[in-house]
Amino acid sequence: MNLIDNDLDDGALIARALNNQDQQAYTALVNRHQSTLRYSMRQLTNWNEALADDLVQEAFIQAFKKLSTFRGDSKFSSWLYRIGYNVFLQQVRKKALVMDSIDAHPVEDMAQCDADPQEVSGLHKKLARLLAKFEPERRSVLHLLLHRQNTQQEIANIMGIPLGTVKTHINRGRADLQDALAAWR
Repeated sequence: MNLIDNDLDDGALIARALNNQDQQAYTALVNRHQSTLRYSMRQLTNWNEALADDLVQEAFIQAFKKLSTFRGDSKFSSWLYRIGYNVFLQQVRKKALVMDSIDAHPVEDMAQCDADPQEVSGLHKKLARLLAKFEPERRSVLHLLLHRQNTQQEIANIMGIPLGTVKTHINRGRADLQDALAAWR
């Protein structure tokens, strides 16, 4: 049995998965990144946990199939998020996910997910509700900025959109969020 050293970085795990066809190395990548990708997909799907988990599973399947195309010019997590975001967009395009109809309380089940107590604070819930009302592209940009702390250039690369579009989404989204949060106080 081949055990994986948890200290290996993503690049080493990818090399082992590709060169040695080491399934444990890919499993280590999945284990390392599944929680953050799942959280992102849950937010993008208005906290539909079952759908988010399905999207995450599909993203990891596609990532495995495309692993040899990972060039290493970005973080593996950014590359993986791009795949996950594309899977999410495919779902939206199929109209299987109605983005403009939102539950009155879409994040009430957050306490049941694997988020830590800080993440389920009142402000976090309000922010999640507000982000859920945005169109998918703006919601994704703001999620990547606010929750994943990606730079504007990283967001543009992950989402495959121009940097100017990212900046526009951030500026308009921040203004909308500030107005809504000010009214909430």
